Amino acid sequence: MIEKEDPVISEEEAAQYDRQIRLWGLDAQKRLRGSRVLLAGLGGLGAEVAKNLILAGVKGLTLLDHEQVSEESCRAQFLVPVTAQGQNRAKASLERAQNLNPMVEVHADPDRIEDKPDDFFLQFDAVCLTGCSRDLMIRVDQLCSKHKIKVFCGDVYGYYGYMFCNLGQAHNYVEEKPKVVKPSGESNDGPEAKKAKVDPNETTMVKKTASFCTLKEALEVDWTSEKAKAGLKRTPVDYFLLQVLLKFRTDKGRDPDPQSFPEDSQLLRQIRDDVLESLSLNSDLLSDDFIRPSLRETLLTATSSSSTVVKAMAWWTTLDQTERVRLRRFTGKLQFVLSDYLWQRLFCSFSFFSFFFYSWIHFAPKSDTRTAGCFLVFYIC
Repeated sequence: MIEKEDPVISEEEAAQYDRQIRLWGLDAQKRLRGSRVLLAGLGGLGAEVAKNLILAGVKGLTLLDHEQVSEESCRAQFLVPVTAQGQNRAKASLERAQNLNPMVEVHADPDRIEDKPDDFFLQFDAVCLTGCSRDLMIRVDQLCSKHKIKVFCGDVYGYYGYMFCNLGQAHNYVEEKPKVVKPSGESNDGPEAKKAKVDPNETTMVKKTASFCTLKEALEVDWTSEKAKAGLKRTPVDYFLLQVLLKFRTDKGRDPDPQSFPEDSQLLRQIRDDVLESLSLNSDLLSDDFIRPSLRETLLTATSSSSTVVKAMAWWTTLDQTERVRLRRFTGKLQFVLSDYLWQRLFCSFSFFSFFFYSWIHFAPKSDTRTAGCFLVFYIC
């Protein structure tokens, strides 16, 4: 990783980032202002993440994408103008991205990420990957982990989404806790625990360290071990669905498409059986219900944002009673229920973005194991 100078916040920057400084402190904002980030993939999720990173005030952001702007791209994200169809997606997103915050150095790279040498990734402090294959993400994650570069991966498949982060084997952070005040004086009445009181108006910062596993370790769990078997019931089935969708992308070079529903449905079932068999798990673990929601992204990206509510209501009326009950059953759990692609993008971006900052810059997930807290798989209606 490149050597960095101690960043200095100017008066102009202090005024612009005033709210953020009040939220996570001046030191955290300085670290943010001294950070260079690579963002691969300028789809709907990538555009949301880019916007949030630029507005937050990183030092530099490189947009890496070799894809061309399509009609779907124009409707799925807001950084590319409609007139840019046929142009490179990274370059077409550059102008609007830069206009969000002139203080951030935004660059566009039209090359394929697969063709980038290892040295390319070492110039960044954090790497965010969206829309990438499993093998590529594992390669970049292992490289960055070796050089202590933060890695964030995320994607959206229809109504399914996930995010993963690797902040290293020894990630130091602080956690804000209410201050415990012990009573003054020499009192012997009652046990010591009952004498101590929590002052809600005062807090203290507790230093902690969390250890994160690599993406390869997270995806290649040995489910035949006793420890893994014990945790199988607590593992969302969406984790295994992610394995299926990643393999589909690897085998076909694309994601499931509603336009080829019969063929893709059959292939998804076959891949599910193969994946679960390779993990020594029963194929009944993942029912056929996962197929329809994983194909819907393309259909919804074709709707304009102005008709989002109308389309969402129309979509809800097409569901039978069984599907509606199934959706409501997920409410309030880790599997989140939303009603349309716009909110899906916003939520996935929020999860990706908020974890990026509150774990890397200031906080981290409450975790006492290497795998807990680094993998979030969620289901959106």
